[in-house]
Amino acid sequence: METEKSMNPAKRQPVTAYFVLTFAISWLGALTVVAPRLWRGETIPKFSGILMFPVMLLGPVASGILLTRVVDGASGLRNFFSRMWRIRVGAQWYATLLIPPLTILFVLLFMRTFVSPVYAPNQFFVGLSFGIVAGFFEEIGWTGYAFPKMARKGNALRSSIALGILWGCWHIPVIDFLGTATPHGAYWLPYFLAFTAAMTAMRVLIGWIYANTQSVALAQLMHASSTGSLVVLSPSRVTPAQEAMWYAIYAIALWLIVEIVATIFGKSLTRNGT
Repeated sequence: METEKSMNPAKRQPVTAYFVLTFAISWLGALTVVAPRLWRGETIPKFSGILMFPVMLLGPVASGILLTRVVDGASGLRNFFSRMWRIRVGAQWYATLLIPPLTILFVLLFMRTFVSPVYAPNQFFVGLSFGIVAGFFEEIGWTGYAFPKMARKGNALRSSIALGILWGCWHIPVIDFLGTATPHGAYWLPYFLAFTAAMTAMRVLIGWIYANTQSVALAQLMHASSTGSLVVLSPSRVTPAQEAMWYAIYAIALWLIVEIVATIFGKSLTRNGT
């Protein structure tokens, strides 16, 4: 007789099940928002593109909660929500929340000084709300469910990188509506690659916080800091080529920080460095 686990594909492949379900919900939801315009052969306006994003947030939220119940049971679900409210007191972890805005400011001020005034940081402070919403809802799935299961074998660094690449790809339906130079046209691929490189590095830093604190709440704050800083500070007058360039420089700066973290903490991203 087959065991319950062998009969349940979600329990056999809990990580694969998460990504299949998350991408399906998010991408189908995004497609539903713009389907009428696509059917009529119309160009998707920026506002409609932005509306796709809150719908896409349903993917990681619903998948994370549903699969936790299916795979880990009621006790797993209780543990899931307890990690969402867990705040580890430690100045060093709260200080890491400053990494995104400080790194973005450094990159943009450097480029404004030595490349072009067009890279002057913006001050769209309402954008903080975008970061809070994205950080809270997305990390329910990415950090609450996927990352702990991917990192069970101890290589949190490799798991973070894999999750970061998938996280970047998850944004594909709305990638042309992120940032200020939209649509990106011929620079879509360079922008997407630079964006994904930056987000993968950020995912390692989020994984680093979680590995040391087991706090989904801190991961949510780090994500909110990252997204909010990008929306607030991204220069508003750049061309698609210029936007791809500054994202690429930002990605390089983040990967330098990741290199320092990995050197000190090792592949486990924890204090013991194993």
